[in-house]
Amino acid sequence: MNAMNSVAGEDAKRRMADVLARQKAAHIREGAPGAAVRADRLNRCIALLVEHEKELVDALDADFGARSKDASRFTDISGSIGPLKFARENFRKWMKTEKRKPEAPFGLFGAKAEVRFQPKGVIGIISPWNFPVNLTFAPLAGVLAAGNRAMIKPSELTPATSEAMARLFDLYFDEEEIAVVTGGPDVGGAFAGLAFDHLVFTGGTSIAYHVMRAAAENLTPLTLELGGKSPVVVGKSADMQKTAARIMAGKTLNAGQICLAPDYVMVEEGQRDAFVQAATGAVAKMFPTIKDNPDYTAIINQRHYDRIRGLVDDARAKGAQIVEINPANEDFSQQEHRRIPPTLVLDATDDMKIMQDEIFGPVMPVKTVKHVDAAIAYVNANPRPLGLYYFGEDEAEQEKVLNSTTSGGVTVNDVIFHVAQEDLPFGGIGPAGMGSYHGRDGFYEFSHKKAVYKQMKADLLAMTRPPYTDTFRKTVAGRIKK
Repeated sequence: MNAMNSVAGEDAKRRMADVLARQKAAHIREGAPGAAVRADRLNRCIALLVEHEKELVDALDADFGARSKDASRFTDISGSIGPLKFARENFRKWMKTEKRKPEAPFGLFGAKAEVRFQPKGVIGIISPWNFPVNLTFAPLAGVLAAGNRAMIKPSELTPATSEAMARLFDLYFDEEEIAVVTGGPDVGGAFAGLAFDHLVFTGGTSIAYHVMRAAAENLTPLTLELGGKSPVVVGKSADMQKTAARIMAGKTLNAGQICLAPDYVMVEEGQRDAFVQAATGAVAKMFPTIKDNPDYTAIINQRHYDRIRGLVDDARAKGAQIVEINPANEDFSQQEHRRIPPTLVLDATDDMKIMQDEIFGPVMPVKTVKHVDAAIAYVNANPRPLGLYYFGEDEAEQEKVLNSTTSGGVTVNDVIFHVAQEDLPFGGIGPAGMGSYHGRDGFYEFSHKKAVYKQMKADLLAMTRPPYTDTFRKTVAGRIKK
């Protein structure tokens, strides 16, 4: 069975090690899969999602307590099928051996150089709770396109979804192709310590330290997709109504529980009130009510709910002005689920926890700056984020923001959407992560780029062997020059 029961300690390690050993043995025995096998595996993933859409969407709703089913279809089902189809349509050309130019003059005499893209072997995928389906299948698209096998450890915070994926992968794949391991942090820690040929981790920076330490025991190469405080820079030339609508749509999607969610907004002095008014109107249009609105997602669990509430309370205690956007004036003190209304935190300062920690919820600090240069300076004074967002029609200002800041990726005049472009690499930098995937970049990330050089037939290199002659010395001297 793919869905191995959650067991702790040495038993879990032995069972996971056994699956890994069998996958590695199968990879060696069968070699790099051809295009037909890769396409078949991608097609089975697509079929799994299409045929069991309702089951997965219902599981997501159960895990969150209340999660927009339409949003789940958009982000986790459709958002997973897209990368799989893109890989299916393009991996054959990515597979092709790439010709390179041999060092002169060897190429003139028949030498050849090339790069072959070889499957790494078995890839481990640790997926998170916020988009548990999408952030399993999106990296899996590149893993399978590159000809690898996979072991998957989904989050214990979404048990219904994790168990559903384990059961469904078991229906569609042999365990030597794809295996799912469920369990808590102890199982996750043991999983990260397995001798994978590559490991993908999506999650918090604090957990990434532990994943890196565990992977280091086997020198396992890593792709880390983390997060951080993704800033929004609003220029004077921005259309405030459109800007606020797009920012708040991104902030309220999945109730802000997105690694790329806009974390805080910087507007120039004199623009703040216009932004607050536009943001309030945008939320009211999307969510006339919130408390029992099926389009509005709950916070994943009580711990995260209390954490987000604590960030707001800390900011209020330190002088921030809190604007809770509650169009129907509903009472959230008594509610079945853990919904938090979209909340703006004005006059946020760096001593507030909300400006120190990634929020991961529907709460948005709004800072005022004198000029876009001050916004750039603020971004550069803090850890490099996973995403950065610029709004405005001033091309020179846009280029200044793009060229003067460093982030994993950028969306201009919207938020988050660069992650949906399969032909763009997706990944972080510094504390926001390392490595990238999606599309061809995922294929390259999960492939070994094997350099192959084929020597010319003529033995012109005999002169490079001892005993060295004056001809040899003159040849070398001729190459040591500017």
